[in-house]
Amino acid sequence: MPHLTLEYSANLTDEASIGQLCKKLAASLDAQRENEQRVFPLGGIRVRALRCEQYCIADGRADAAFLHANLKIAAGRSDAAKKATGDALFEVIKQYFIAEFEQHGLALSLEINEFSEAGTWKHNNLHARLKANTQG
Repeated sequence: MPHLTLEYSANLTDEASIGQLCKKLAASLDAQRENEQRVFPLGGIRVRALRCEQYCIADGRADAAFLHANLKIAAGRSDAAKKATGDALFEVIKQYFIAEFEQHGLALSLEINEFSEAGTWKHNNLHARLKANTQG
């Protein structure tokens, strides 16, 4: 973990632009540090975007758009680390859509959901592969 899922209205931007945003958000997650240690392991970072073709925003005006980000993280991070992560991610999102925000109605939001490891199942070789790549 962390897994960041973006849901956005189809009228907001194109797939290439959302792909660039995903990379910026992944870099922001990777940059998070607390006590000079990574907050999130690189092999656990996932950022994905889901384009919503069907939506109604506020009064239904065609020029209204949205992006909602949901970050799922395992329990155990400090409140300070969670706040710093949320602040950093939301700043990336706000800066990325600054022009759209000035041009038409736009709702941007982010939430962080923390869960217990007892309710998850994982099968992942990414951590080992990343470690092998840095040693080879």
